[in-house]
Amino acid sequence: MKKQLLVLSVGMLALASCQSSGQKSAGVEADSASLKAINDSAFAKHIAVLASDDFEGRKPFTAGETKTINYLKGEFEKLGLKPGNGNSYFQQVPMVDIKSTPAGAMAIKGATGSLSLKYLDDFVAATRHVTNQVKVENSEMVFAGYGIVAPEYKWNDYEGLDVKGKTVVVLVNDPGFSDSTLFKGKTMTYYGRWTYKFEEAARQGATGIIIIHDTAPASYPWSVVRSGWSKSKLYLDSKDNNRSRALMEGWITQEVAKDLFKMAGKSEDLMKQAGKPGFKPVDLGLKVSLTINNAIKKSVSNNVVAVLPGTKRANEYLIYSGHWDHLGKGEAINGDSIYNGAVDNATGTAALLLLADAFKKAKHQPERSILFIALTGEEQGLLGSEYYASHPLVPVNKTVADINIDAMEASGMTKDIVVVGYGQSELEDYLAEAAKKQERVVAKDPNPSAGSYFRSDHFNFAKVGIPALYTGNGINNVKHGEAWGKAQQEDYTKNRYHAPADNFEPAKWDFSGMVADLRLLFEVGYRLSNESTFPGWKEGSEFKAIRAKSMK
Repeated sequence: MKKQLLVLSVGMLALASCQSSGQKSAGVEADSASLKAINDSAFAKHIAVLASDDFEGRKPFTAGETKTINYLKGEFEKLGLKPGNGNSYFQQVPMVDIKSTPAGAMAIKGATGSLSLKYLDDFVAATRHVTNQVKVENSEMVFAGYGIVAPEYKWNDYEGLDVKGKTVVVLVNDPGFSDSTLFKGKTMTYYGRWTYKFEEAARQGATGIIIIHDTAPASYPWSVVRSGWSKSKLYLDSKDNNRSRALMEGWITQEVAKDLFKMAGKSEDLMKQAGKPGFKPVDLGLKVSLTINNAIKKSVSNNVVAVLPGTKRANEYLIYSGHWDHLGKGEAINGDSIYNGAVDNATGTAALLLLADAFKKAKHQPERSILFIALTGEEQGLLGSEYYASHPLVPVNKTVADINIDAMEASGMTKDIVVVGYGQSELEDYLAEAAKKQERVVAKDPNPSAGSYFRSDHFNFAKVGIPALYTGNGINNVKHGEAWGKAQQEDYTKNRYHAPADNFEPAKWDFSGMVADLRLLFEVGYRLSNESTFPGWKEGSEFKAIRAKSMK
């Protein structure tokens, strides 16, 4: 790797204390030793290991997990960090692994004909029920628009609808995607996430739920859905064996949806009408049947947790998080069946180790404690962070903030750095001040309709009130411009995201942007670690009241 990728002006990257709420951050500046710990060769060293075929795609419950968590434990020990969970570097996360395999085609019948859908090509489906087999037999199908119940937006797609025993068919995203006057416009709300739609269908008592895939509002192609659902899926272990969830959860392609509406004698225009206030669910006059066989394994996965104790306020904690897991082995694409996850998220996992090294090398050690958490099960639904949030190792009201790192792209230095969920917390103001020192700017998420704020682990910290910062890769590339930078991100999403092609290719990677971004996140954390004040949520944030309640 070319050393010139590291050549950034000392003046540009000098870290300094800044003003927060009228108070100085103890007049402490990070030194060059800390900055030098964050470099391209250190990144490459760890990514090469974590994204190697030997780690088998880092899926929980596999030999890849064992290798990954032991590697992280060993590296944290080498750095002199202490175990973050008593005497252990591990926090066990009870999970159940379910490999759901449809016994045959999904059969849909109506008065005018039938459809026989092919698994993976036309549909995907699974069950969370911890049982060997489930059967959905002649379940009536109802089109329930977006499948949303949102009182604050005066929206209820289930109003007057009894879905017990029925299968609801719903659209991805929320109405704001097609009408900027609704919900939060192009900025997806949690109501637009597929996870929410499954949760709401279960609350309504539906037997099944099928989401209609559409690339633009989903923000990813069918291939991502296909690859994700071709493998076993992990869930947190529950006392009721997930019987409270719908019997069947799945997706169909846009093409199948059109055929389905046609067979039902309904216009495709129903999908547009669903985005208008007052839309009422429509009985499709169709019935669906599917048998799903399960292979079940209960076990525990692990969050890896290390701590650097603070020198003055050790009972107050700043968290850096990033998920170590990826998708393991799955359907082969171009002969490759190992989903190495080099960008997603060997980069973020490596970043935790670089940050730990940087803090250890600081001449003025942080006054607050720093907790580094490599989380499990993010790819399975943010499971490791969900478990941590409900079983925190340090008090929530003593947790200053979470800085989450997920998927750092290696396409070079940018003039901007993106704040996902812009406008949520004061942490973005810290970032903006740090960015000025690199002559860079903070930018809003260029694709807020993708719902990225709800798609990484920081979200579970936010849900319990902890201010959370999640940054994305900038677009305005210093060397090649904005259009080029955007094209790189689109290419990654289309060709490598959640695919075996997400490999570490050191000859092609430009680390300069990753190094600069991580130094920014170090500066933000270093400032927070030496302050006596707590950052807060901004007015209008749905998490502000939760934080206020927890701090009493």
